[in-house]
Amino acid sequence: MPYCVHCGVELDATAAFCPLCHTKVLDLSQLPDPAAAQPFPTQRGEVAPVAKQELALLITAMLACVAACCGILNLFLRPDRGWSLYVIGAAVMLWLWIVPPLLARGMHLLLRLLVDVVAVGLYIYLISVDLDGKAWFWGLAAPIILWGGAVLLLLGLVLRVYRRSVITTLTILIGSLGVFLFGVEYLIDHWLCAAWEPSWSLVVLTICVGLVIPLIIVRRIPSLREEARKRFHL
Repeated sequence: MPYCVHCGVELDATAAFCPLCHTKVLDLSQLPDPAAAQPFPTQRGEVAPVAKQELALLITAMLACVAACCGILNLFLRPDRGWSLYVIGAAVMLWLWIVPPLLARGMHLLLRLLVDVVAVGLYIYLISVDLDGKAWFWGLAAPIILWGGAVLLLLGLVLRVYRRSVITTLTILIGSLGVFLFGVEYLIDHWLCAAWEPSWSLVVLTICVGLVIPLIIVRRIPSLREEARKRFHL
């Protein structure tokens, strides 16, 4: 086996140049054979991308198979309980989350959010059917789901308007979390007591505000913003 005169790496008998430092091989006693098999690929290959329709069909088949198997098993295992509804609802929810956005990459934000909210609502509704709790679904779960969808819609619209820096995104996310939990406690109090007595949500909202204010200051002052990016690799 020859060796490179420049870097000393061991060379293959078919090598006309060093694969490490690209130094030309000059060995008159053993000339390279260009017709011999190369020890490494000479052309760059690419894996063909999977068609979105085929991937969507595969995901649909997997989720449908899981839902059908659990539904059949429910006929023999605890037939007095509709436990398979939990699995079927989760499969439907995952399908609505994954397949429509996969097939329609340019789906409008409002339409995509509507599909996600419907998926979550359908899953919770199936759980309420098993637990005989349609009253709490329509009185509590559905309003919370709609409130969460409204907060997510506002979050998506705000993130589209503002530049998507890490500090800006983190500020908006923390603020949205505080507003969402504040509304959740209002809906819970209204359902249980028909009166609003804010308690834990005020603590969470205060913490979120306490985190948001320094982030806004850091974002407004260029020197602090650059220092935060360097320190925290933002």
